[in-house]
Amino acid sequence: MSTWPRTTTTTHAGPLLLPTLCVVVMTVSVLQTMVVPIIGTIGQQLDVSTTAAGWVLTANLLAAVVATPVIGRLADLHGKGQGLLSVLALVLIGSLIAAATDSLALLLAGRVLQGVSYALFPISLALLRDEMPRTKLVGSMAVVSGTLSVGAGLGLILTGVLTSDGADYHRVFWLTVAILAVAILLCWVAVPARPRVEGGRVDWLGAFLLGTALGLLFLALTQGRTWGWVSVPTLGCAVGGFFVLTVWWVSQNRIAVPLVAPRMLTHGPLLATNIATLFVGIAMFLNFLACSYFVQTPSEIAGYGFSADVLSASLVYLLPGAALGALTSLIAGRLINRFGARAVLIGGSGLGTAGFVFFALARDSTWQVITASAAVSVFVSLAFAAVPNLLMAEVSASDTGVANSVNSIVRTVGTSIASAVLTTMLATYTIAGTSIPQEVVYTVAFVFGAVSCVIVTLSTVGATRM
Repeated sequence: MSTWPRTTTTTHAGPLLLPTLCVVVMTVSVLQTMVVPIIGTIGQQLDVSTTAAGWVLTANLLAAVVATPVIGRLADLHGKGQGLLSVLALVLIGSLIAAATDSLALLLAGRVLQGVSYALFPISLALLRDEMPRTKLVGSMAVVSGTLSVGAGLGLILTGVLTSDGADYHRVFWLTVAILAVAILLCWVAVPARPRVEGGRVDWLGAFLLGTALGLLFLALTQGRTWGWVSVPTLGCAVGGFFVLTVWWVSQNRIAVPLVAPRMLTHGPLLATNIATLFVGIAMFLNFLACSYFVQTPSEIAGYGFSADVLSASLVYLLPGAALGALTSLIAGRLINRFGARAVLIGGSGLGTAGFVFFALARDSTWQVITASAAVSVFVSLAFAAVPNLLMAEVSASDTGVANSVNSIVRTVGTSIASAVLTTMLATYTIAGTSIPQEVVYTVAFVFGAVSCVIVTLSTVGATRM
């Protein structure tokens, strides 16, 4: 990276830094979820199969898991503000390509560039640690982290509004262009430039090995249903991924400056926090996807569901939870300051467990679905607010970016597991003579969500004893 041309003598960032980083982080999750409801629409409008169109999501996630730890390390070494603007510029280019093309190949290229947006979240948290006064740091991190879950819901809602009645999917990508342009302008004005941090380097061999391992494992996870879970390509990617991951682990223990210090993966509290994050990601995506699919099920055929269109599913069923999650993020910092991050995460996971259990048992009325989904959304907002504070307590300021990058990858894996498991179940267990899933699939999904929340609780409690 070249040095960032601006200079500043500001000791602490101005009042625009926090809202600016909220916009940046919200953009990350909007980019993640916005294409989920329109994979079929993209396939139809580009005249390609749904399987081919599914790579629009897979390519984005692959880029995320490969690039995030490297970008996090580069930002730690070369300056977070410079890193933030550089990533935003790449994502803007990707969004322009995706918005302007009718070629699947170019759309995938655009989505790969959009995938580096996942690094914006850990960089933003590292920026807060550098710039915010200690008295405001916990609350600021809670607000920024909470917008990650809000943005995930907002992405689904905006997609529903923009593509109702089969409208052109390009609208979604043009919207991201506008959002990114605003984010870049805000960052240029609000984020202070700092001199490059001297010393340290990037372990490029480690980056290559980690990227290869994660890419292979991620392909096995995301393409297993299409290729077959016990097919040669799936098993080959899985075995190859674990082998390369082993080689990477050995190499990280033998060099002085590893890409990811082994302690970040083996230290008890950090390990427990990453396990909790994995299942928070699972719970979040199960909530969004299962709720959206469930309410759109034609009740006259299936005997359940609400026959909602994409727009109604977004505005009626998902928007209340997104709004409540946004409000929760505003008070999460106060809760963390008063009760501690672990207590907030445990309390939130209890609420999430209750929401999923309620969803599994009662979903015949609109208010029941909204209430259950909103409870899980509040849990996710509390979890996203608490986790960065747990990480910050265990790592030095110089390792904040890479530690949060690893955590972001873990969360991405969780969302991918939820998506892969749910879509496989929905496609496998259908009502005879139709492609509509049996209702029991949703019951199992919501129970799985409740179990995920319980695991979050157990991991958090266990971390206190390590």
